[in-house]
Amino acid sequence: MSSIRIKSNVINQAFDLGHDFVSLFFPNYCMGCSLALFKGEEILCTRCIRDLPKTGYHTQEDNPIKLRLTGRLQINHAMAFLKFRKTGIVYHLLHQLKYNNHPEIGVRLGKIYGKDLRDSGLNDQFDLIVPVPLHPTRKRKRGYNQSACFAEGLSSVLNIPWDESITTRKVFTQTQTRKTKVERWENVKEVFAVLQAEKIKDARILLVDDVMTTGATLEACGRHLVDAGCRALSVACIAEA
Repeated sequence: MSSIRIKSNVINQAFDLGHDFVSLFFPNYCMGCSLALFKGEEILCTRCIRDLPKTGYHTQEDNPIKLRLTGRLQINHAMAFLKFRKTGIVYHLLHQLKYNNHPEIGVRLGKIYGKDLRDSGLNDQFDLIVPVPLHPTRKRKRGYNQSACFAEGLSSVLNIPWDESITTRKVFTQTQTRKTKVERWENVKEVFAVLQAEKIKDARILLVDDVMTTGATLEACGRHLVDAGCRALSVACIAEA
């Protein structure tokens, strides 16, 4: 047994040396700052993770997300991981996630935020994570739903299942970027539907999206989940604009 253990250690050490050698000439780069990642780092370097502009809303009961949705949607928890600005690392990461074919960024951000939620004791507050759906046309063009990537990362850390088949976006809508608050609501109020109500009946749902601006998308999708019989609805997004 000891000789087998020694051989295993030698193989592992050789693998680590080989990995370090390859990384020296073909390094993985941080998606935030473009510097080479060190061993053990994934997608984002330690410095970029440390410098992320976190909101801390998951520790505040009456945070801006919760207040923005109060009176519009019956919400249990309302959270945003990061503050969004039109310059800086959050803008860069979300642009890479949505438009440059980097779904792994959404998963990584979900894992980081999932750890924050778990450390705050919120991992037992939800039964199912549901991402805001993309229209099938847009999903085919992009290849994935960025909100589902965030849900996947959260799920892996919180040990809570996620499912993107429960809801659908039945109407193809134009981008919300340049629309007013009223225009955003008119653009999304009738576009969502619940396909599998039996999966959310009496369940505590965490509805997740990428960026919240006015809250129109979360409100429209969330209303359908509440009407379909979920017991409690919470929302979380990668960033608040």
